[in-house]
Amino acid sequence: MTLNDYTIPPLNGKTSRAVIFLHGLGDRGDGGLLSLGQMWQPALPPDTECLCPDAPFEFDMAPPDFGGRQWFSLQNFTADSIAAGVKSAAPHLNAYIDHVMATRGLRPAQILLVGFSQGTMMALYTALRRAEGVAGIIGYSGLLVAGDSLPQEKRCAPPVLLVHGTADDVVPFRGMAEAEQGLRHAHIAVEAIACPGAPHTIDERGLAVGLQFAQRCFAAGA
Repeated sequence: MTLNDYTIPPLNGKTSRAVIFLHGLGDRGDGGLLSLGQMWQPALPPDTECLCPDAPFEFDMAPPDFGGRQWFSLQNFTADSIAAGVKSAAPHLNAYIDHVMATRGLRPAQILLVGFSQGTMMALYTALRRAEGVAGIIGYSGLLVAGDSLPQEKRCAPPVLLVHGTADDVVPFRGMAEAEQGLRHAHIAVEAIACPGAPHTIDERGLAVGLQFAQRCFAAGA
């Protein structure tokens, strides 16, 4: 299954790097995260393409005509249910990353993953279990799913940036500390940035530290 996606072409017309944005529950590929790509792109290398795929499934917590997408259902917000959902959706994300690499002639180290909320869960679970590491992972307002099995299942160790608002009433702020601990236990380099007073969103500080991290990851890959 090839995911429908939305793209912002590289400024110089040739893709040698890519940022893949993974949206949260109920959003779409042409939603808020794509605008983040528009804000970042002028400050990234001019050969950077920004992509944001639609999650593979219709959002199941809204009317059918709502139009939102989801990586997996969150009607049951338990650890076991979330883990099962992430695992079932991981093949879709893996196939999409492979598709981007094949169609642009990229290596994993030329790709940066940026997730928000449910997209963060997908990015952390999937990318760390791929054979070759991506340039880096930025996870906004999310959780580390199946962290207990990560030390045994990880196959690569790209650097990770976690950003979370202290006033998040959707995904609790404590999830960032738990994710940081789990990643460190798996010997993965991680930075964790708290955004004081920020709800379940990406504030100005989150935007700035994310861009700086993306610049460092691409500079290291170059």
